[in-house]
Amino acid sequence: MLSFFSNQIDRQKDVSNEEKTLTDLEKSDGSHFPGDDYRPSDRKNWMAGLTLEKLTLNKIVWPGTHDSATNDIGIPLISRPLAECQTLSIYEQLVLGTRVLDIRVQEDRQICHGILTSYDVDVVIDDVIRFLSETHSEIVILEIRTEFGHKDPPEFETYLADKLGQFLIHQDDNLFNKPVSEILPKRVICIWKPRESPKPSRGGILWNSDYLKDNWIDTDLPWTKFQSNLKHLSEQQPISSRKFFYRVENTVTPQADNPVVWVKPVTDRIRKHARLFISQCISKGCGDKLQILSTDFIEGDFVDACVGLTHARIEGKI
Repeated sequence: MLSFFSNQIDRQKDVSNEEKTLTDLEKSDGSHFPGDDYRPSDRKNWMAGLTLEKLTLNKIVWPGTHDSATNDIGIPLISRPLAECQTLSIYEQLVLGTRVLDIRVQEDRQICHGILTSYDVDVVIDDVIRFLSETHSEIVILEIRTEFGHKDPPEFETYLADKLGQFLIHQDDNLFNKPVSEILPKRVICIWKPRESPKPSRGGILWNSDYLKDNWIDTDLPWTKFQSNLKHLSEQQPISSRKFFYRVENTVTPQADNPVVWVKPVTDRIRKHARLFISQCISKGCGDKLQILSTDFIEGDFVDACVGLTHARIEGKI
């Protein structure tokens, strides 16, 4: 028993030390980067507010959300705090400026996070379509995957094509260097990641898992995750030569051996340091590699940071 409590104390010390390391780094180095003072006048239409003829897909720093459809997961005040990574609906996230969605489904098309479930995926698709109907120049990356430990929903590729067909951007390696103005009026890059079913074919109406990659690590230690994100990003090709999307998740994950297991207080350890991460990317020579940056509990300042760096890119400031 004494050993158990000693380990708990040590774990909390590790967390505190890593939080202090990030705080000290921000105090010493700051969190400035090209475009850090830019604020879109309308987050709902932030792409439209940029020069679409100069805004190529690979110059966009895409603001994304992690476990995007968990705002209604589980039972309030009981299981929800263990799995909820967003409090906003999909529509509200898109209006706020989110442009990459991470959706997890199970065999009956219910949204899930591990063993906990939520609403039907129709709610997500309807929110996306509502947003698209209210805007004209915003492109969304919609990643849908079968959650670990679950089976693929039957005929799901057909379902996605039927629901989103008029908006879907067909897979094409040449799109990454194309400006948004030449891709419109198509608006959705839909990446379908089944666990057992055949993955979508190259050149088809849906994109497969080859086109969205990351190097996620399972830790609740913020400095450990921060360093891992920088290391893996530094190993990527520059956006000018990359033919896939690469995601960095500015999140940490609750661990069973730590007394704090609710998502919000754990992920807040790193969430507040998104601008510091962008600044470090620039200072360490990775400014031309950052592409998708995702977060839990997205807020407007996170969107502004991503849009600001995007604006700096198309203005030639990086």
